Amino acid sequence: MKTELIRALAKQLRLPTLSRVEEAIREAEEKQWPYDEFLCHLLSQEVAQRQENQLQRNTQAARFPLSKGLDTFQFKRLPNVEEAVVWQLATGEFVKRQENVILIGNPGTGKTHLAIGLGRRMCREGYRVRFFTAAQLVIELEEAQQANRLSHLERQLLKPDVLIVDELSYLTFSKAHAELLFHVLSSRNERGSHIITTNLEFSRWGELFPDAMLAGALVDRLTHRSHILNMNAESFRLAESLQRRDPATQSKNAAS
Repeated sequence: MKTELIRALAKQLRLPTLSRVEEAIREAEEKQWPYDEFLCHLLSQEVAQRQENQLQRNTQAARFPLSKGLDTFQFKRLPNVEEAVVWQLATGEFVKRQENVILIGNPGTGKTHLAIGLGRRMCREGYRVRFFTAAQLVIELEEAQQANRLSHLERQLLKPDVLIVDELSYLTFSKAHAELLFHVLSSRNERGSHIITTNLEFSRWGELFPDAMLAGALVDRLTHRSHILNMNAESFRLAESLQRRDPATQSKNAAS
């Protein structure tokens, strides 16, 4: 009877973990826990479950295109990036300070992987994250403008603690598209953090935007209080492709 009452009270208090109290009671009896230790155990389980639920919600809301983590990133392939710097970023301090992370380098060096890995870490830290490719973001802005709901979307884009804009380099924006993107990133400036990946050095951003002054202003805003990682290295994808094609290399790796 008492366990049924506990379930009912737990439901009323919105403490779902406490509703599974029988297992905890058995463990407490076996280990002869005092009351305070038993209560601490129950509350710790509730906190852990809430943190896990929040992580799942944050990760789902971020809409990452791939499941990539920092634990699987091959830092040794990047001669210009210190692994310790990335793990320091992974603590989330840059988000607290509303700073940006910009990953610049040639294609195939893991910029998207690293951006997603950092984004997932921020989800774990309890931050709200949203992932877009640059092309996807511009398309959504244009569609919202045509549907007379641009202001609503722009307000929504202010909410994430971290906005990830991937592949800011693969297309040249029209003047209208450039202005839409500029407005979003400028509005978020010093109100939230960005993680940007690009193949182009800042001096070449004029190739993306038709207005050189707008390109310069965007670079100025994004680089202010930013962590810039030089991701230039041999392409991971190319190296893996060549390895798959070379039977001698595969045999050597298998033997080692």
